[in-house]
Amino acid sequence: MDEQVNVLKVNIYGNDYPIKGNTDVEYIRKVAKYVDTKMREVNKSVASESTLKVAILAALNITDELFKERKGKSNNLSDDLFERINKLTMLLDENLSETKTDE
Repeated sequence: MDEQVNVLKVNIYGNDYPIKGNTDVEYIRKVAKYVDTKMREVNKSVASESTLKVAILAALNITDELFKERKGKSNNLSDDLFERINKLTMLLDENLSETKTDE
C-alpha cells in the first residue's frame, strides 16, 4: 500500500522551503511555525545577521527542550515505577504477615 506524500511550502525565518512527508499537512505547518518562532526568539537575543548562526542556536535551544522533556518523562516513569514497587512490597509484606499468623 502506497502512502500519500504531502508537499507543502513553508516559510521559516523569511525563506520558503518545500517540505515533503507522509505526515499531516497541519502537523508540518505546526512544526515549521515552531522552528520559525524559535529562530525569531534567538535573533532577538543575539541580533545576528547570520541566518546560519541563528538556525544553529535555535536548533540547540530546541534540542535542549527535547532533552529536558525526555529526562522529565524518564524521571516521572522512574517515580511511578518506584511508587508501584513500594505498593507491591507493602502488599506482599501484609500477605506474608497474614500467612505467618494463620499458621
